[in-house]
Amino acid sequence: MNYQVNEKGYYGEFGGAYIPEMMVPNIEELRRTYLEIIQSYDFRQEFIGLLKNYVGRPSPLYLARRLSEKYQSNIFLKREDLNHTGSHKINNTIGQILVAKKLGKQRIIAETGAGQHGLATATVCALMGLKCIVYMGAVDVERQAPNVKKMRMLGAEVIPALSGNQTLKDATNEAMRDWINNPVDTHYIIGSVVGPHPYPDMVARFQSVISEEIRWQLDEQTGRENPTRVIACVGGGSNAAGAFYHFLDQENVELIGVEAAGKGVDTAETAATLTLGTPGVLHSSRSILMQTNDGQITEPYSISAGLDYPGIGPLHANLFATKRAKYLWATDAEVLDAALELTQLEGIIPALESAHALAVLKKIQMKPEDVTIVNLSGRGDKDMETYLKHFEKAPPKPSPKGRA
Repeated sequence: MNYQVNEKGYYGEFGGAYIPEMMVPNIEELRRTYLEIIQSYDFRQEFIGLLKNYVGRPSPLYLARRLSEKYQSNIFLKREDLNHTGSHKINNTIGQILVAKKLGKQRIIAETGAGQHGLATATVCALMGLKCIVYMGAVDVERQAPNVKKMRMLGAEVIPALSGNQTLKDATNEAMRDWINNPVDTHYIIGSVVGPHPYPDMVARFQSVISEEIRWQLDEQTGRENPTRVIACVGGGSNAAGAFYHFLDQENVELIGVEAAGKGVDTAETAATLTLGTPGVLHSSRSILMQTNDGQITEPYSISAGLDYPGIGPLHANLFATKRAKYLWATDAEVLDAALELTQLEGIIPALESAHALAVLKKIQMKPEDVTIVNLSGRGDKDMETYLKHFEKAPPKPSPKGRA
């Protein structure tokens, strides 16, 4: 495929493994074995079985009729929010926990922002009886308290990251330090398509089940495998990588990633990496980053904890550089409006991350015959405090005519 990683771990000029010497044994062990493991018959049978019987796949591809009527087009939602644990993250953690078992690892570490990856990691560790440590920015521990409580109930140790702006970047830093100090018995489950090779490729392969299902589900419902476009939110970019994966070489399918603009791309409070960033190295991979002229990382901001990251995966950096995919942005205000719109039109409360993808429906041109897929990467339970804080001052929705 034209947009896949090469044998050296690069997507075009982006990717690689810029790692300290102490991480080399861990990364080399994965690099040598991951393809052989995940392509083996036994692995595939167990992976597919758990996705079906534990996660609840396939997730539905739902024609959002009232949303489609409003935009005068055909809008389908890929319902990753209906997976066990409430997001797409479980696809990757199931895959990586099976890899870890094959490698004989007994201790699992992870980083998390919105808590969905941490929750999914804690869940599979409970399932497999493995020790679990989750690093989470102290700010995110506060704003994602429901997921923190769930992780602890599942038996995971949640360690707040107190450095930097105490969000996802800083949690990732702490997880990498842990792995360097515990190389023998520990596997690091990275939650997105970031980090050193082979992580971006491995995570994208596990998440590719999303686009694999979209193709046959769309064919089943409409008689066509390829939609007009696929839209997904992008932080590190794992749900977008999964939603785009089987369409990468289908040049007639438009791919749209949506970044978090926060308070606006013209402010200091934003996480719109591809709009504002430049090439550099972060978390052992060359990609596009928000950084100063001196190469110091700029602290990102987003109302969404899962998109509050100053970089993007190398796959997406390459798709951006080659213009294979288009990357738009949405502000906090646009995201909150889009979330309320979906809730009141379709009875589905999306995660703040997913609402970024919904927010750009107003910004693109859709024809009546178009088929647009929006990847609904997570459910909004974890974000209810933020939603209520925003909407509690809003005037009540008028009652239908003739009713009190």
